[in-house]
Amino acid sequence: MPAPHLFVAIPAMDEYDHLPLTLQDLKDQVDVPSFDTYICVNQPDDYWQQPEKRSLCERNMQTLRFLYEEVQHSESGKQNGAAGSFHVLDNASPGKGWQGRKRGVGWARKTLFDTIMQVAGADDLIVSLDADTRVPVDYLHAVTEAMVLHPEWPALSVPYYHPLTGNDAQDRAILRYELYMRNYALNLFKIGSPYSFTALGSAIVMRVGALRKIGGITPVQSGEDFYLLQKFRKMALIGNYCNTTVYPSSRLSDRVLFGTGPALIKGTHGDWESYPVYHHSLFESIAETYRRLPQLYREDVETDFLLFLQKQFNEKHIWDKIRQNVTDFRHFELAFHQKADGLRILQYLRLKHRELPMSAEKSLIENMVQWIPEKIPSWLKTEAVFDDFTTEQMDKIRNLLFEIENECRRNNFSM
Repeated sequence: MPAPHLFVAIPAMDEYDHLPLTLQDLKDQVDVPSFDTYICVNQPDDYWQQPEKRSLCERNMQTLRFLYEEVQHSESGKQNGAAGSFHVLDNASPGKGWQGRKRGVGWARKTLFDTIMQVAGADDLIVSLDADTRVPVDYLHAVTEAMVLHPEWPALSVPYYHPLTGNDAQDRAILRYELYMRNYALNLFKIGSPYSFTALGSAIVMRVGALRKIGGITPVQSGEDFYLLQKFRKMALIGNYCNTTVYPSSRLSDRVLFGTGPALIKGTHGDWESYPVYHHSLFESIAETYRRLPQLYREDVETDFLLFLQKQFNEKHIWDKIRQNVTDFRHFELAFHQKADGLRILQYLRLKHRELPMSAEKSLIENMVQWIPEKIPSWLKTEAVFDDFTTEQMDKIRNLLFEIENECRRNNFSM
């Protein structure tokens, strides 16, 4: 079976200062055949009429000029390293930007993926990156190897790690944001949720054929990566581990409605309300529901999570309908998880979190006591406050969670 061809897909808006570094990382790749890089420079077209956006527009034009030079180099054979052809999609020049509600990184990724699907084979791979993401020299080799070894995976969620910047306020914000993300993922791993993955647009690899089967990416303005992985997971098991790490940017940015950039902006002002650290007890009803699925297949049962789902779907006999349409428990279980998906889990947790008056610090520490009591530092007390920690101490907590999460990713491998 021939090795899949790789297509690297990179959306870029206001990335003139960062994209060259990412492209250099791609040029430095080792042990990988030639690959194609598609870059979509994009912005809403009405930015050209907004004085406060004019500098962003001009930087996008700089990016385009830089990329067209890269195209010339690749076509003339002057390009060194493994990087193959460059393909530039101009959705930024006057008259070519996004119109109306069709805007945001979701549309940029859709444009990239749709363009690649026109030329790629079903077994080829799309490597989704961001224009300010850094990758090690073996990145493309490692993700390709993982996908070849596991042909059953439609997609792969790659382990991630945000590098620190040296700016203390910014570093503390990215560390706090990672604590939120890793705590959430670990709780899902611990209860055996099928949706225990972290969705980062810069850390996803997918098969072209699988992307076609799910109808491509849904171009929401933000959170498109979450919905994409959820669609893949409803199709089949997805990969959660490979022998490499991607390094997303730790910069502050308001280019999307939510995600890392907006979280850091809020966090530097002390606003973490949208990024709570969920206590492990909030996941217990979900875990109980999973355990009682064989009983639910036979008869109605009552758990807090099931009552929530009935209210969400406004269907009292929701499970009766599923029972009548399946022939065995396995298909019932699959149908249940189609309903009780990652979005419903998140909605349930948000609701229950408001009913639990507990600080983020106490939640995290009690979770760690539950998971790794033997590894908790002596200075990490239940009455601790994040503001009292040094940046180095917060980084140590992050690294502990990173280690545990990677162990969960390896042990579960695919969820």
